[in-house]
Amino acid sequence: MHPIRRNELWHAQATLLLAIALQLTLTNELRIGSKYLIAGLELLLVIGIGFTAPRRHKSAESINRTISILLIGLISFANAGALILLINALINGSPIPGHDLLVGAMAIFLTNIIMFGLWYWELDSPGLSGRLKVDKEHFLFPQEVSHKFEGWQPTFSDYLYVSLTNGSAFSPTDTMPLTHIAKALMGIQALVALLTVVLVTARAVNILA
Repeated sequence: MHPIRRNELWHAQATLLLAIALQLTLTNELRIGSKYLIAGLELLLVIGIGFTAPRRHKSAESINRTISILLIGLISFANAGALILLINALINGSPIPGHDLLVGAMAIFLTNIIMFGLWYWELDSPGLSGRLKVDKEHFLFPQEVSHKFEGWQPTFSDYLYVSLTNGSAFSPTDTMPLTHIAKALMGIQALVALLTVVLVTARAVNILA
């Protein structure tokens, strides 16, 4: 197992708390289930990671893995549900005020960036679960091919940056996906981001009109 460094853990926890806060901004019509129930479960998992991540070892591998996947999966499920409800509201018409729809779309867009940053980090390891890096790498960072960065290893912030650039440019920028699963994840993220931006633009034009 690969114990997470304290400063990297804080960065991940702060980002997770931001994702929870963004979900709480969604109107009830764009949310599946009780917002406090989902946010409470996510908060408990964030606290759990704070206790398990700094002292991870092989005997606790399954616990760490379970907590990590549950947390990222729960955020993914909540955000996917919100996106489906947003699409339905915009296409079929909805009594939801335009302001709430635009705020919801922005929350979904930002949560999408955080969520995929966590998936990339977990996929390429060590991620929240602390898996040791395997021989197959899923992403190629520019620092890894430069002699000036001998021994450099990506951290959570690097994967979050990959997610940010992929979600805003709808394609890879400086970091390239190497495996089919990495390409699939980046493709899905770009599609969700593009769809959200198109819906927001269409709604904004409609409001101005």
